[in-house]
Amino acid sequence: MMEDVWLWITFGLLSLTTMLTRGSFILIGERGRLPPLVQRALRYAPAAALAALVVPDVLLEGERFVPFNPKLLAAVVVVAIALRTRNPWLPFILGMGVLIALRKGLGW
Repeated sequence: MMEDVWLWITFGLLSLTTMLTRGSFILIGERGRLPPLVQRALRYAPAAALAALVVPDVLLEGERFVPFNPKLLAAVVVVAIALRTRNPWLPFILGMGVLIALRKGLGW
């Protein structure tokens, strides 16, 4: 019985924390300004979040690091093509082609 109470208290506190942090920007509005350094740093937040999702999948197979895996080699190709061209589709197409070729051709 007591565990149920603590569970509901935890849910309530988490909900309150979420509403306060998100609602603070609405309530403060234009009066609250972030320093320019923080604003510049926040420009990189989406790229950092995407990297945090993609990099472990590229570098790890299961729970171990495998230096020569097809995903890593395909990612290197994608980054190289993306840095050299402005075409958004070319890295995707070539990266998938390299990944499929390595998986089918090398038996991964």
